[in-house]
Amino acid sequence: EYRDAAAALAAMNGRKILGKEVKVNWATTPSSQKKDTSNHFHVFVGDLSPEITTDDIRAAFAPFGKISDARVVKDMTTGKSKGYGFVSFYNKLDAENAIVHMGGQWLGGRQIRTNWATRKPPAPKSVQDNSSKQLRFDEVVNQSSPQNCTVYCGGIQSGLTEHLMRQTFSPFGQIMEIRVFPEKGYSFVRFSSHESAAHAIVSVNGTTIEGHVVKCYWGKESPDMAKNVQPVILPFFFFFFSLFLNS
Repeated sequence: EYRDAAAALAAMNGRKILGKEVKVNWATTPSSQKKDTSNHFHVFVGDLSPEITTDDIRAAFAPFGKISDARVVKDMTTGKSKGYGFVSFYNKLDAENAIVHMGGQWLGGRQIRTNWATRKPPAPKSVQDNSSKQLRFDEVVNQSSPQNCTVYCGGIQSGLTEHLMRQTFSPFGQIMEIRVFPEKGYSFVRFSSHESAAHAIVSVNGTTIEGHVVKCYWGKESPDMAKNVQPVILPFFFFFFSLFLNS
């Protein structure tokens, strides 16, 4: 087949048909250029079961409107799902309906969480050239001890409120505590798990909040809870132990 095609190309290229020169060349497959969805409306989908695929979330969100893109985010090293993904809609109302109606619904073996995705703005060329590489979950999660669940978020010089921080970070897991310092432009968000905090750092760092590009990294670790618990637990332990000995 290749030889026949090569012979046809050599024979026909440059020939004149009906007074016009014909140009013949090898056909090329269309490039798989990614569709530009920067102006579309993006939904964050969290708490995904490990077995959930891109096709699964696309099918789950399809009833709400025309989808331009859908993907489950995977670890670059292991190829396993990171437990969250994104669905993009052409229409804002479709995205809003999906967020409202899909939040808390069961997909696979878990109830999923939905919210507006936080999109990273294109950085100026000078910043792109000098900036560090995109944060990776497997790197961030190992930058601090497993007991640390606190995220520092800074750079919000105006409009910083607890509600804003809760709205921004709630897609990534259960929030235990939020402390905001509006006059200094930063806040601390403590999650229920180390992994949730790591996901938040990876996803929110470098995004725009209230018109400001924010920086996220690990906050200071909380004091060892065991030190605070011992004075309460030990007296009761010895009290019941003495009762046992005297019985």
